[in-house]
Amino acid sequence: MNIYVSGSIAYDRIMDFPGKFSDHILPDKIHILNVCFTVNGLIEKFGGTAGNIAYSLSLLNENPIILATIGKDYERYFEWLKENKISVEGVKIINEEFTAGAYITTDRADNQITGFNPGSMKYKSEYKFDNINPKNSIGLLAPGNLDDMIEYAKTYKSKGITYICDPGQSITAWEGKALAEWIDGSMILISNDYELEMITKKTGKSKKELLKLTKTIITTLGEKGSLVSNSEFDMQIPSAKVDNVLDPTGAGDAYRAGLLKGIVTGKDIKTAAKIGTVAAAYAIENYGTQEHHYTYEEFVERYKGNFGGM
Repeated sequence: MNIYVSGSIAYDRIMDFPGKFSDHILPDKIHILNVCFTVNGLIEKFGGTAGNIAYSLSLLNENPIILATIGKDYERYFEWLKENKISVEGVKIINEEFTAGAYITTDRADNQITGFNPGSMKYKSEYKFDNINPKNSIGLLAPGNLDDMIEYAKTYKSKGITYICDPGQSITAWEGKALAEWIDGSMILISNDYELEMITKKTGKSKKELLKLTKTIITTLGEKGSLVSNSEFDMQIPSAKVDNVLDPTGAGDAYRAGLLKGIVTGKDIKTAAKIGTVAAAYAIENYGTQEHHYTYEEFVERYKGNFGGM
């Protein structure tokens, strides 16, 4: 099946400050803040919503097509994608910009200061869906360029392609009516519990009313698992056992990859959500969003250990 994952491609540049930010910020001088933090070093990781989801899908023996933009510093990311057998046919290079980048500095107390440069993400990827079979295709709309999110939803609707809405950190950029229209006609709306509350406030629609726009709402709940809701049931899906919690960043994207794997292989929505939660467990056990590794056979065994037969 054709799996289209639109969203962002980014470099995550992570820095470690050995002290505490609070020791260097004077509350009575906050109006003229001018500080410099010397860090221990910088680590660069591959990231972005579309990149993260596609990476976990590749581990699950799927061949997703990323729909995103990337900047003039694309070579390292392209090498990584090709190494993991992920197509770059839907990735548009923007030669006038750098790839989107998050610059994250964490202090000794786990406080963070982040700067984000959207870079190439300011541009639309403008993928052309030529000669595709709608019945053999699915799209996931992850946070990225807002115009892409809107236009791809329209394309999926017009072509009869099943799609999943994942607004995430883009919610604040939406106008309420447009967000409701975007969700309308989707197979699934997926978000965490905080984001779902933001969606209801933005759209002015309750969860029950949102279920008239989309078939299913999946709410991820961190260590508590996820909640699958539709017109027939509300079912809590427990989280999978995690050996060692290192970094929850990227767990949501891994969950989405597992969810897609379940859907494209014909599993029911409950089983697909369970596949998602097992995929998320791998991400949590590693520092970085594309650092986890497993074979599909190992994944199936871990699923069995948590939920029985897949």
